[in-house]
Parts: sequence; structure tokens; C-alpha cells
Amino acid sequence: MNDISPELPKRVLLVDDDESTLASYARMLRLEGYLVSTAVSARDAFVEIESHSPDAILLDLRMPTTDGVGFLRELRAMGAHTPVAIVTGVIEMDESLQSALRELNAIVRWKPLWLEDLVVLVTTLLVEGPSDRRADG
Repeated sequence: MNDISPELPKRVLLVDDDESTLASYARMLRLEGYLVSTAVSARDAFVEIESHSPDAILLDLRMPTTDGVGFLRELRAMGAHTPVAIVTGVIEMDESLQSALRELNAIVRWKPLWLEDLVVLVTTLLVEGPSDRRADG
């Protein structure tokens, strides 16, 4: 009998207040075989984390109520080491924001992401895990 079991699909959580971005990214990642859940707010994201324990999180920086940095601070304060990438349309980031993202162990990438970029980013998160990351891309 063979003891090698197939690897289960990895679960990715997408968090963005732009529902069209969520739908596009979710569709692309599902076609690549990932299990994808989505959230339009930080509050919804924490509900998804509780129910599905994602292997990686892609997170928008600018969201109403709680932004990406606030979400990430709360996630890390809970002791979660889930690998996270901030995907943003914000081109210029001041040094304090870059520093905060480095301290919170997040990769930063800029929108738009094409299929290949998205897959490479998720693969990087899953392979490298929660190791030190650079927030300057």
C-alpha cells in the first residue's frame, strides 16, 4: 500500500473592498486549483480566518473602516503567522508605512496583477511561509 497521499489544495483568502477585483482574482486562483475565500472588509476577513484557516492572505491596503495595516496588526497581535501580501494601487508609500509593513512581515505588490503575477505571488507566499519579507517589493 502506498503511504503517499496527494497534497490538499491550498486555501487563499482575498480581502478587498472592490468586489470586481475580488471576483477577478478569485476566478484566476480557482482556475489554478486553489481554494479561495473572499472578504470585502477586515471584519469579514476575520470571520473567514476563523472558519477556514487560510494558508495565505492577499490584502488590499486601502479599505474603509479598517485598512490593510490595521487588519495586519490585529492579525499579528492574535499570534497568526499566516503569510500575507498587500496588493495595492497606492504607488507612493512613505517610509513609516514601508517600515510598518516590513515589521508586520508583508510582501507588497502593485495593482494590477495579471494571472502570472498573481500565481507567482501566491506561490511565493506558500513556499516561503511566514519568513521575513520586504515591504519595498
